[in-house]
Amino acid sequence: MKVELYNYIKAAQKMNRRQVLKGSAAIGAVAMMPKTALAGAHGNVRAEILKIPGVGAGSPTDSDWQKVGEMCLGATKGNVSEGEFEGVELTFMGLNNQNLHNFLFRGFLKPWEAYTGAKINWIDLAQADYNARLQQSIATGTADFDIIEMGAPFEGDVLGKGMASEMPEWVKEQIDMDDYVDYLKAPVGTWGGKTYRVSIDGDCHTFAYRKDYFGEGSITGRDVPTTWQEINQVSKDLIGKEDPLTGLPAHGYLDPLKGWGGFGFYFLENRASAYAKHPNSPAWLFEPDTMKPMVNNPAWVQAIQDVMDLIDAGAYPTDQINADPGTTAFQQFLAGTGSMLMWWGDVGSNARTSDTSVVGDVAGFGVNPASERVYNAKAGAWEETRNEAPNMAYIGWGVYVMATVEGDEKKKKAAWSAAAHLGGKDLSLWASAYPSGFQPYRNSHFQYDEWEEAGYERAYVEDYLGSNADSYNHPNAAIEPRIPGIFQYYSVAEDELAKGYAGQYGSAQETADAIAAAWEKITDQIGRDSQISVYKASLGM
Repeated sequence: MKVELYNYIKAAQKMNRRQVLKGSAAIGAVAMMPKTALAGAHGNVRAEILKIPGVGAGSPTDSDWQKVGEMCLGATKGNVSEGEFEGVELTFMGLNNQNLHNFLFRGFLKPWEAYTGAKINWIDLAQADYNARLQQSIATGTADFDIIEMGAPFEGDVLGKGMASEMPEWVKEQIDMDDYVDYLKAPVGTWGGKTYRVSIDGDCHTFAYRKDYFGEGSITGRDVPTTWQEINQVSKDLIGKEDPLTGLPAHGYLDPLKGWGGFGFYFLENRASAYAKHPNSPAWLFEPDTMKPMVNNPAWVQAIQDVMDLIDAGAYPTDQINADPGTTAFQQFLAGTGSMLMWWGDVGSNARTSDTSVVGDVAGFGVNPASERVYNAKAGAWEETRNEAPNMAYIGWGVYVMATVEGDEKKKKAAWSAAAHLGGKDLSLWASAYPSGFQPYRNSHFQYDEWEEAGYERAYVEDYLGSNADSYNHPNAAIEPRIPGIFQYYSVAEDELAKGYAGQYGSAQETADAIAAAWEKITDQIGRDSQISVYKASLGM
């Protein structure tokens, strides 16, 4: 498997955020379309769907999702005749988080079902249950679903075992894969030179903060923190103060302390990447020549210690030990508790378009905070130099068609048509601008005029989209490896972290050592030599 995951950096280094904000350049050095160009075949549809329901008009409903789905059927009609899939039944497995994901897919696909004649049955999973359910299929090499919403980290397991269907050429053309930001292009979504994934998301973690906590006249009167050291200090300084928006106790940074089916480990990674991802190597989770875990080196121990120190200081909201990442974003930050968090970029759209958000007027965004020092794993020593390393957490959700459809050309075309509809260029813009569970992932998503016409303030969308662009294009981005068993590693890490945060281990080092020991067992079970090979390839080494 030839991997060139870091090729996107070459283009990224030619462009910075200031250039993006001038409106004359786009992610990956692809030129932005001028506003006049939007009047073309896609432009009118894009402008119209962004009015549904309209920014500031409340959360979208099922009827809105169906309207958007119907208005975006043009590409489908170019490849599928009306009623062509009559009698076909497909099973789709995906998430039901925050009433998003599968709920939107249902709405988007209802007009597709009505036009094509196909019927879709749904398997809805909570985030915490997703990994275990998928691992069942991986372990047996079988699937009871035809389409799955899945992230790129699972590709080593699913694609590597031949469980998925290869994407037909007509799908690539329908969804315009060339429009993806560079870091989502091959090798992501591919295996052995074949393409399998329709991207519907471009996950990376970005920094969200409240402007009423920082800046002149704010509760702290200080600048927005840009390093983890500053974040830790201000989180402690806020103890005992009152939140200016809610009148409840003020809080600083919101770490989720409860696991989330493996997905919670990303939030420790946010801290650790700044300490551990040295610019001299793409490796920061495992030593590439041996697969020895790096998770118990001084960088990772420092990240764990940060969290333990804030627990001991009483800096978190009450019962934070039971707060998973969904809680920190949707029940805390967007609802007015806490002043800072790292999360996927869709917090930015939710802040302005969700009924449950009260922070839309005070939300600001940036990249993953830096560290004042970085650990050089090759030298085995800390370096007193500022280091920034945005976390490319999960490499985005995609839609994959399973090998269950092979041998039935009608069913296969139907499955790929459904996937292509969900990953369509126009529909994806709507999903990026409104609550969906997804964030911008196409070059065309960064046309600020479209967002402004939808009702977003220009300064807000420049800030929000800029944080995504800066992260995707960062030359020291912390890239996630697409290796078999990745969520086995993450899940056991969550278990050990929970013990450490609850005080069952004597120190951050003991907690980290327990994670490392568990990771070694997983590597041996899967096969160390094969893991080394795939890990190196996934990092372009």
